[in-house]
Amino acid sequence: MRCMMCERFSFSHICSACQESLLAPTLHKRKIMGSIPVYSFFPYNDIEPLLLTKHTDIGYYIYTILAKRSLGIFAREWQYESSVASIGIDDHATSGYSHTAVLNRALKSSNIIPHFGKLRATQHYKYAGKSVEERLMNPRKFVYKPFEEKEVILVDDIVTTGTTLSEAAEILSAQGKKVIFCLTLSDAENK
Repeated sequence: MRCMMCERFSFSHICSACQESLLAPTLHKRKIMGSIPVYSFFPYNDIEPLLLTKHTDIGYYIYTILAKRSLGIFAREWQYESSVASIGIDDHATSGYSHTAVLNRALKSSNIIPHFGKLRATQHYKYAGKSVEERLMNPRKFVYKPFEEKEVILVDDIVTTGTTLSEAAEILSAQGKKVIFCLTLSDAENK
């Protein structure tokens, strides 16, 4: 096959040379709900075409590469005094896979325990291109399923307004969980 970026022959959808030169993560930080840090790894404009593959046949492969290059590295290097859960935002499979489950799986490490199916949306309103007001008028209405750990890392692909992550953090807080931070591939503010 050919690399999606440079069109050279490759055994992967993005060749190793392009992964090294074009997919080098740079950490960006913002906060939601006044105090919860949200860390993202790539400027939105740098990976927008890759993010748009999430509902296509090759999306699984692209998201696996992005997860390995960002969240996987983070998980290997991050140290914490106790085990924490990582929860992908609405990791329900569509188009044959869940992009947030792919990202969440990359976090598995000695002190991060990925959980799946623990925070699912009951409302599937499309937020793309919508205002903050419209997003707030159409909450995801997450359903929580119990898990053991008290501290949580929330995982999503993009943070735009922060309403989805905030709603998820509020649901978890109501269940006695503490979101210590959120991880996303990209922040739409960081272009």
